[in-house]
Amino acid sequence: MARIPEDDVDPVDELDELLTEDELLLEEQELEKLDKARPTRLQRAGGAPRPFSWLLVAAGLVGMWASVELVRAELTWREDPLAALGCDINPVIGCSTFLGTPQGSLLLDIPNAVLGVGAFGALIGVGLVFAAGGRVRRWMWWLLSGVVLGGLAFVVWLAYQSMAVIGSLCPYCVVTWLVVILVGVHLLARAAQAGHLPVTERLARTLVTERWLIVGGAYAVLLVLAVVVFWDKWKLVLGL
Repeated sequence: MARIPEDDVDPVDELDELLTEDELLLEEQELEKLDKARPTRLQRAGGAPRPFSWLLVAAGLVGMWASVELVRAELTWREDPLAALGCDINPVIGCSTFLGTPQGSLLLDIPNAVLGVGAFGALIGVGLVFAAGGRVRRWMWWLLSGVVLGGLAFVVWLAYQSMAVIGSLCPYCVVTWLVVILVGVHLLARAAQAGHLPVTERLARTLVTERWLIVGGAYAVLLVLAVVVFWDKWKLVLGL
């Protein structure tokens, strides 16, 4: 039987023959101690580190909770537009001002929260696949990267609409923004680290080593904007 040339060997299949899942995990832990920005063979073959995998699952659960709560709030509001919603906390933080607005249903008049339930459910599934040691093709990493980039752009747009147009902050929406930022930065960092994205090694290293700093910086920007834009309302709320 003719031997398949090495160039034609699928790296995923080759990896399966070389190392067990326990050995891959041990290698991952040892390499991270030496160089946190260096990808393991599991990552180069389409997998992901365990901590990242469980981060996706946890973030997906939080995002799904926020989306479900917003769906429940909208159902209550549709039954009685004058109902007191638990998410209406003060003049700055409340969800009733968003319900029924064009910004709240951008795709085929389907509430964003309903789409969020599906999106975060898919995120949980992706995290579980990676946590189980699953590996995906490079095109899947491209797809995931494109989705989170779109999600980050959507967060920027919604934040602008909330602060400049609607004039309040939906608490459940803000939770989903924080989740999308967290997942987006970490996923892009891991994709770049493994060589799935056409970026320089220096940029990939920066994304990996500074990913928490980037997330914290984005959160800080949102916090500062929320304080500055709504300062007059905050003074009323705080009695200043």
